[in-house]
Amino acid sequence: MSLISVVIPMYNEARHIGRTLLAAQKAANAAQIGCELIVVDNGSSDNGPQIARTFGARVLVMPGLPIGALRNRGAALASGEWLAFIDADIEMPEEWLTRLFALQAQAQGDIFGLDLHTPAAAPWFASAWQRRMLRPSKHATRNVEWLPSANLLMRKQWFDDSGGFNETLRTGEDKEYTLRLSKHGARLLAVNNSVALHWGYEMNWREWMGKELWRQGSHLQLLRTQGMSLRLLRFPLLSLLVWVLDFLAIVALLVGFVLHAMILLLLALLPSLLLSVRQSLTQHNAGLTLQLWGLHWLRLHLVSAAFILSLCHWNARRPARG
Repeated sequence: MSLISVVIPMYNEARHIGRTLLAAQKAANAAQIGCELIVVDNGSSDNGPQIARTFGARVLVMPGLPIGALRNRGAALASGEWLAFIDADIEMPEEWLTRLFALQAQAQGDIFGLDLHTPAAAPWFASAWQRRMLRPSKHATRNVEWLPSANLLMRKQWFDDSGGFNETLRTGEDKEYTLRLSKHGARLLAVNNSVALHWGYEMNWREWMGKELWRQGSHLQLLRTQGMSLRLLRFPLLSLLVWVLDFLAIVALLVGFVLHAMILLLLALLPSLLLSVRQSLTQHNAGLTLQLWGLHWLRLHLVSAAFILSLCHWNARRPARG
């Protein structure tokens, strides 16, 4: 029987790790493939490691390592022909492996990832933020330049040949790695006719903003490793534009040019509006567009803040988690 090695980085995910492991096992059983579970713990203070062991997972405790290093340590122990990386709060559907193995057999791709959705209990901002990445069901698969690592599936040979994740990145390691895979000739395929559930959704605004600050903190490191490119500079430049327009609007108000201030504020809203329309257009949902407009406006203000904080090495000691 063939074997798949599932590598799961974890930090304080006792609430979710059992569900994640059980779903991975069910998917492997449905695909009639052996399943090797490897959990790499970043020094959890909860009982997540003990729960993982009850599901038959091999648990490595490696505190203080960045997320890419955790994944690499787990992959180094993998003995399967297939290799999957799953975050510790992701519930894969039972048809996950059956469906993706079929796509690989049809030579449609080499590296695969399912789209994500949130459970019904998620607050509106967490659900809307996740839905922005969904595509209409008529586009069941699409070739992409990079994939997030919430769930990645590949033959282990691809991982061995590409050198694994960059261990110097605090975040954004998935984008850097899958862009590198694409440059090596791998075909990256995003699949949405079956979705995985993201149970680690943000439960409040403070958590949402904190996670976005952390995610956006990767721009400086990505520019250093990937070089200058419009793709990587797009959000920092848009964010800078919004900050400049906000500043000019405040100055205009202070000197009494109210009309000019209103025009500048409207211009500052345009980038977030365009982003929200682009991401929600195919879903034909005006409510989602308005929700994303507000979220993108907040995000664009956070990008520059995260960029500045990364210059000050903020986030450097934040535990890596899946």
